[in-house]
This record gives sequence, structure tokens and C-alpha cells, in this order.
Amino acid sequence: MGRYPPRQNNRRGAMPILFVLLLPILFPSLFTPLSHASPSIISEWNTPKPRHSRLLKGALQRETSLEQQSELWTPLPKQEWKTCKVLGIASRLPESSEGYIQVFLDGGLNQQRMGICDAVAVAKILNATLVIPYLEVNPVWQDSSTFMEIFDVDHFISVLKDDIRVVKELPDEYSWSTREYYAAAIRSTRIKTAPVRASAHWYLENVLPVLQSYGVAAIAPFSHRLDFDNMPMEIQRLRCKVNFQALVFVPHIRALGDALVSRLRYSPSRNEMVGDNYIREVSGSRDDQAAGKFVVLHLRFDKDMAAHSACDFGGGKAEKLALAKYRQVIWQGRVLNSQFTDEELRSQGRCPLTPEEIGLVLAALGFDNNTRLYLASHKVYGGEARISTLRSLFPLMEDKKSLASSEERVKIKGKASLLAAVDYYVSMHSDIFVSASPGNMHNAMVGHRTYINMKTIRPNMALLGPLFLNKNLTWPEFQEAIIEGHKNRQGIIRLRKKEQSLYTYPAPDCMCQA
Repeated sequence: MGRYPPRQNNRRGAMPILFVLLLPILFPSLFTPLSHASPSIISEWNTPKPRHSRLLKGALQRETSLEQQSELWTPLPKQEWKTCKVLGIASRLPESSEGYIQVFLDGGLNQQRMGICDAVAVAKILNATLVIPYLEVNPVWQDSSTFMEIFDVDHFISVLKDDIRVVKELPDEYSWSTREYYAAAIRSTRIKTAPVRASAHWYLENVLPVLQSYGVAAIAPFSHRLDFDNMPMEIQRLRCKVNFQALVFVPHIRALGDALVSRLRYSPSRNEMVGDNYIREVSGSRDDQAAGKFVVLHLRFDKDMAAHSACDFGGGKAEKLALAKYRQVIWQGRVLNSQFTDEELRSQGRCPLTPEEIGLVLAALGFDNNTRLYLASHKVYGGEARISTLRSLFPLMEDKKSLASSEERVKIKGKASLLAAVDYYVSMHSDIFVSASPGNMHNAMVGHRTYINMKTIRPNMALLGPLFLNKNLTWPEFQEAIIEGHKNRQGIIRLRKKEQSLYTYPAPDCMCQA
């Protein structure tokens, strides 16, 4: 008798269970994994209002003189350093190699790009054959794109054929040397002790013997595992040859990038489209005088960045809790809540600029509301509500989604690295590039555009933090401070200093004096 509950009570108990089971269907955003989430639903309920209303009012009413516009858009003059006719000091390739080198690269597209350049250099140092690098799945964006899905592998091999040997995969006799093999246990062919900024001598002492004993060596982790200093000029030039010549995106990325650039430069009636679905090859017969100018803004304001900074972005207590939870779940205590107050972080220039703030900076520099602005960014933390102020300042703002049809974007949909590759390509073809905050994309663009003498505006974070904290600043005062503080931050070549990256500062290692 007591084994089964009464039928009426059973029905009552089933109702809450049914409701719980239906929750993911009725409210899917509540169950979105943190790694895939745009802003959390909590922060969306607390959409922040503009934090700099006084400056925003002045920016919306701004007037920019023709002289100021002309100076802003004028290309950089020729400088003391220029690209070299030949990159690399060709040394004869030995008849045989010491073995195969594998590297496993984590991070986003630009961190992996630098790792690829270093991998080529290490292969050269060791006289090893490089296996096309393995790109780890990005833990934040869950992107599994491979080297061959991003870069033109045949071009890569061809450009480097006189420098090192490169193979797409290991021979059958070494087919056991996989990521899964090294993840399962300690292996004698895996080098996991490479120090950050290791010297060429370290590789000769620690990796070459493994190559000679086993014929293969896998280096993981590998990011930032080669020094920028005390390297032979041959190695430095080779790293730059990889970065600026060998790493070319696959054809469909270049085709989509060319289409976006064309649509930014020309009126909609001259778009490079056939119907709505297919990219047509860009014609070389256009009247260059009809081309318009555009600026690329790399916003770098995603949830990952916002959480990592531990700054306050105006979303109230709910946003702070959401970001703190994100830090706990994604990084599991490796990134702690900051011990500094928001004001202290901002005064030190350690907070990423919000869309509103970078919009005010661009307006103060002289970009008017007719500026064609391309937004290069992954999912913006806060979505459209967060960038509405930026859009009000620059109504002609575009991005991949607004410029290309869904059919054109099908090959890159959901692929963070391919999306970033398109942004990289468009950024390299823009008249001006601006990054809202320092980071790998910023560093890569500064270096690559320096190499070809293109204008790149580097926000002065140490200046901007205190400026935005000063709530009594008028628009004219703010504008004067911005213009003065960025006069020497628009592409003037800076020579690399000790310990600095040659991928950010290519002169003098990778450039020649004019």
C-alpha cells in the first residue's frame, strides 16, 4: 500500500519537473554556455546609459574643418625605414634535415600567427623539417579551424622552400606522434620545458638531441618560446619573411575581404555583387578618383576582454557579478578579481575603452559623421545596446554582417579565426587603422602596417584614463588634449627596443634604411 504515492500527488510532483525540463526551450539564453555567450542575460537587463553625456553632446555637435580632415586622411610620408627588396639572407639548405618538428599553438589568430613565425625560425635553427603547425581549439570561442583552413598552405611552402623544409603531415612511420598521444602520458619526444623567450642555444642544447635520437620532436606549449634578442640576422629576417610574405589567407577569405573593401570604398550601386549571393572578382579598371576612404576600428570589447580587465563598465551590480562568475568558470581562478578600484585601474590606463569612449576619441581626432567606419570585432559585450552611442557618432558604420550577404559569409560563419582573418585582411587595406585597446590584433596591425608604411593610430591609454575620469572636462578641452596626445602616435616608425616584439616593431630587424 505504501509503495506508491497517491495518483493526485504524483501529478502535482510531475508539474515542477516538467517546468524544469521546458526551461531551456522557453528561455534558451539562460542556458547558453559562457564560452558562447554574448553578454549574459543579467547584464542585458541593465543596459548602461552613456557615461560621458557632457562630452557626447559636444561630439554630436562637432564641426570638423576641411584642413583638419585633409591632415587626418593624408597618407604617411616616406620615412627613414622601408621594406627590403629581399627579406632573408639565403643560406644554402643542407642536403638532409635532422628530423621533424611539431608545434602545438594556442590562443587566437594573431597569437598563433606569431607562433607560426617562431616555429619556422626554430626549424631553421635546428635544420629540421617543419610539420604544418597544429592549431589548438580556442577555449573561449571554441574554434577548431586548422592552418589549412586559414592560410594558403601551398603558398606558405613555396615562399619558404629555399629557407626550410615544410611538410603538410608526418610520414607514416611517425603517424603515432599526435596531440592525443602527447596528452595521454609523459613522452620522451615531447618538449614541454621550453622557457618563455628561449635562446637559439637552448634549442640546440635541448631539442636537437631529441631530434637526432627519435627523428621527431613535439614542442608544446610553444607560444612565446623564442627570444627576440641575440638572434642571428638571418633568423630575424626569416621570421619577418614568414609574417609579411609567407602567411597569406586562403582564396575565399581574400575574395570576401576584397568585396568588403570594395563596398566600403564605392557607393552601393557599384558593389561587387552578382545578385545577392555571389562575390564577383574585383575589377582593376576602376577610376581611383572615385574611391572613398575608410577607417577600420578594432573594438576589442568582448566579454572575455571585459572580464579579464576587472573594470566597471556601467552595467551595475548585475554586470559585476556576471563578469566575476565568468572569470571563475572560464579561468577557474587563474585570473583573480582585481585588488584595485575601478578609478585606480582607469587612472593607470588599464581599462579597455568602451564603444562610447573610443567613439569620443575618434570624434575628437577629427573623424566626422560622414566617415566610413568598418567595425572589426568579435561579439561585442552588450550587443547593439552597447554600441548604440558609437553608431550615433558614426552612422555610416559597417561590419561583415552589414556588408556581406549570409550566403557570402557561410564559409566563415561560427569560425572565430576565419572571421578574424577577414577583419585582418580588411584592416590591411584600410586608409587608417585604430585599435580601441592594446592586444594581439593591435600588435599585429601596428607591425604589419608599419612594414608597408600605412597610417595606424595608437590610442594613448595613459592619457585617456585620467581624461575620462574628469567629469568637468568640456568638449573643446577634451578635443585639444586628444589631438595633442596623439600627434606622434599615427604611424611614425619606432625602432624596436630590447625585449620588444619584432612583429610589433619590425624596424630595424626586418626593414632597410631608405
